[in-house]
Amino acid sequence: MKKINILLLILTCGVCLSASCFGQQQNQPKPEATEVWEPEPKVVTPGDGTKPPSDAIVLFDGKDFSNWVSAKDGSAPKWTLKDGAMVVERGTGDIVTKQTFGDFQLHIEWRTPDKVEGEGQGRGNSGIFLQERYEVQVLDSYQNRTYSNGQAGSLYKQSIPLVNACRKPGEWQTYDIIYTAPRFRWNGSLESPARVTVIHNGVLIQNNTVIHGTTEYIGTPKNIAHGKGGIRLQDHGNPVSYRNIWIREL
Repeated sequence: MKKINILLLILTCGVCLSASCFGQQQNQPKPEATEVWEPEPKVVTPGDGTKPPSDAIVLFDGKDFSNWVSAKDGSAPKWTLKDGAMVVERGTGDIVTKQTFGDFQLHIEWRTPDKVEGEGQGRGNSGIFLQERYEVQVLDSYQNRTYSNGQAGSLYKQSIPLVNACRKPGEWQTYDIIYTAPRFRWNGSLESPARVTVIHNGVLIQNNTVIHGTTEYIGTPKNIAHGKGGIRLQDHGNPVSYRNIWIREL
């Protein structure tokens, strides 16, 4: 009789354990539980070669200055057009886009003169001002020593580039810039600073770098509340060229 009871107990426990395991399997999460189907990312066609992607705003295609004005007085730019590029005309002043932007991805190509003149900051100097306030330095930094936070690819007087990726004078170079604008509170105080990533000729030189405020030649950066701003290109007295400029709003 005892043997029969023991056998029944073993069989009963086996059934209970099987049912328990089956229940656990039934309650296991399915792969679909972590799948997200909405929203669906929109389709963007990548550019072919040097062409911009399908959702980009073309700021300069080598034909005219229709998207630019003088930063000084809003008149037509007095820079020159040559071989599909815009060239800084010394003394005519900075130029700025008519359209303003917040967060963005910017592609811009630039070239310093092939004839080397001057040294340090006096050699192939220009700049790209994000929202008209924060400068990514353009400079002939190929075998041309200057202060590190003022060489090509620096956030001028703020952040030294990770490496010097400059090509030789007279060769075209690229910046691909991903920019997050600063956020300000209702009272004008800074909530979160601007940040920027810069890829120079395919090489990462600024990695989600904090921008501490406005670019200042003398003194420290300032944080003054603002909204969207244009892309400003600097006339620093050297005939630096620009071409193939496009932007994607983020």
